[in-house]
Amino acid sequence: MNLFQLFEDIEKIDGDMPERVSYYSRRNWLKMSRKVSTAVAAPTVLAASLNQAYAQASQTAVVDVLNFALTLEYLEDEYYRTALNTSGLIASDDQIIRQISKHEAAHVALLKGALGSAAIAKPTFKFGTVFSSQQTFLAVAQALEDTGVRAYKGQAGNLLGTDALTTALQIHSVEARHAAMIRRVRAQKGWISDPAEQPAAVYAGEDNTTQADVALPGATGKDAARVREAFDEPLTKEQVLAIAAPYLA
Repeated sequence: MNLFQLFEDIEKIDGDMPERVSYYSRRNWLKMSRKVSTAVAAPTVLAASLNQAYAQASQTAVVDVLNFALTLEYLEDEYYRTALNTSGLIASDDQIIRQISKHEAAHVALLKGALGSAAIAKPTFKFGTVFSSQQTFLAVAQALEDTGVRAYKGQAGNLLGTDALTTALQIHSVEARHAAMIRRVRAQKGWISDPAEQPAAVYAGEDNTTQADVALPGATGKDAARVREAFDEPLTKEQVLAIAAPYLA
């Protein structure tokens, strides 16, 4: 709204109006118009400032989440690379592990590209004796994949309204396929069935039978496992970092 134009239009119709209103001289009339105009403009300026501050805060949150995801992808990428370079651990015709390794490398490349100069450097990892046998390697791979799936889920809310959410979901669905594949290789169900699986921290909360404040039918008795299996729970950033901590040098 252009208040100066409004007042000018009024004066065109009734040029004596400012003078006829005894309280307002023509000078006070214009002075008042400027005050009102400023008051009307102030919320717009304030809104712009708030939007800018929110955008900055939102961008900071997105960078934090993507770097968190990048840390996990660095870990998984290094894990499979090391396994493939460990003599006698992975069979030459094992295309599953080789393909998962390629996926993890692609995830790292995508996140680094999205973050640009804000991307964190690759940490130094330590894996101890996890590559001493194929059974141990696969057990840890399963734990890492299951953790990754739940980690992405736990951060989705922080990416709402951003393009980064689509990127994260594109990675998340493939990580879920990795988890299912590793579990099947280990002769297990492709989904989390027993909340008492080990390590306990990886499967914390998987006994939940309430979703969106709805107590699910069949949550007890013989159908309890089916109900638990139908839903996967998120992990917080703190929970995930605690799981990953032993592998960070």
